[in-house]
Amino acid sequence: MPPPTAPPPRTTALPPAPGTPDADWDRADPYARALRSGAGPLFLRRRDGWLLPLEVERWCGVPDGGDVTVLRRCTGPVLDIGCGPGRLVAALAALGRPALGVDVSSEAVAHARSRGAAVLRRSVFEPLPGEGRWGTALLIDGNVGIGGDPAALLARAAALLRPGGRLVVEVAADDDVDERVHVHVTDGARGHPAPHRPDRAHHGFPWARVGLPALLRYAAAGRWREDDRWTAGGRRFAALRAPGRTPRTARR
Repeated sequence: MPPPTAPPPRTTALPPAPGTPDADWDRADPYARALRSGAGPLFLRRRDGWLLPLEVERWCGVPDGGDVTVLRRCTGPVLDIGCGPGRLVAALAALGRPALGVDVSSEAVAHARSRGAAVLRRSVFEPLPGEGRWGTALLIDGNVGIGGDPAALLARAAALLRPGGRLVVEVAADDDVDERVHVHVTDGARGHPAPHRPDRAHHGFPWARVGLPALLRYAAAGRWREDDRWTAGGRRFAALRAPGRTPRTARR
């Protein structure tokens, strides 16, 4: 099969129009507000009150030195999982590299598209283009925490990548971290989550944080192979090689 290419933005679902319930919720969402301003403060708040700062300014900026080390390791078509405002997808596009971002936030998708990035508003656990044929997948900015189950997320990434494809993961700086938690996004200026909406994340969502040793344990259990590890700009990364297809999965 030919390699997957990033679809142009016009083929994807548009963010909700102003005045719709989704758009009204997004305007009240601390994450959406932060992306619109390009600045925090913004945090993930655990139920016990512990706060994890979110680096909105870096996400909305241009790739930094740590990002450049990630971009240099991207081969083949690239899938950025949880791409946020799209700095890495836009950088890959500027280099002439086929790349697609996926994110569940309509504000993040709109921001990424304004940068010329091809992005789908979709969960990584929903059907995606080019499944099983991506050369590289990215889990940067703590996105190994998506879904609160690193093993399940690694299994999903293996299904998206071609056999031997590369997964680049940014891990926690603390090697001892291996936690599954329930969090919500909070604005440091207000200290409260978004107003209640039953079908959205007012009551929070599952998240995970892992250091390198924990990531490698999950990877070994899923038959991933460590390809590289490095530190850049105070951030820690690892690259994993996807397992090959088993005879059973190859017949699907």
